Amino acid sequence: MGPEAFLGVEQVVVLDTDRARAREVARAHVAGYLDSAPHQVANMRRLGFGDADIAGGPSSRLVDAIVAYGDVGAIAVRVRDHLDAGADHVCLQVISVDQSALPLPQWRELAVLLRATEPSAGTSVSRGR
Repeated sequence: MGPEAFLGVEQVVVLDTDRARAREVARAHVAGYLDSAPHQVANMRRLGFGDADIAGGPSSRLVDAIVAYGDVGAIAVRVRDHLDAGADHVCLQVISVDQSALPLPQWRELAVLLRATEPSAGTSVSRGR
């Protein structure tokens, strides 16, 4: 990419400590991409996911690889993984059970993550240049 490149990635998140409920919200989200976008299926295959992960709805393995869920700490781990892998910025796409409402409570809760990772704390959600 070169030394001046900026790598911004998106991480879909479900801020919910009920693992089964969070995974079902995540599964519905991922299924929407697989059902309506053939290029996404091709991308998943290139990443090593096969028919067992794609056919009949996304497997738990596929959902877990794409969507981060749990509490703020679990989301922070996934954000840190992206930054450690070279991302300059991580955009969080928050999804929830009620897709018709803005996820204001989740945004507020995740704001703690942003404050905890400000440069003064020694890390950064957006490394910037």
